[in-house]
Amino acid sequence: MTKNSLWTIVGVVLAVIIAWWIVSALFSLLWFIAKLAIVLVVAVVVFLVLRGLFTSKAD
Repeated sequence: MTKNSLWTIVGVVLAVIIAWWIVSALFSLLWFIAKLAIVLVVAVVVFLVLRGLFTSKAD
């Protein structure tokens, strides 16, 4: 095995490790955005339900 082949293997392994880390970070960010959107939708629904309950009792 030559020195050039060894550096090629090290480069491939390093590229896979970096790509794995980038994809993991990207999926974490996307999951955070999805959870944030779900929380916003649930918060709007809860707000509307609470507002409906309090306005109907005030009348």
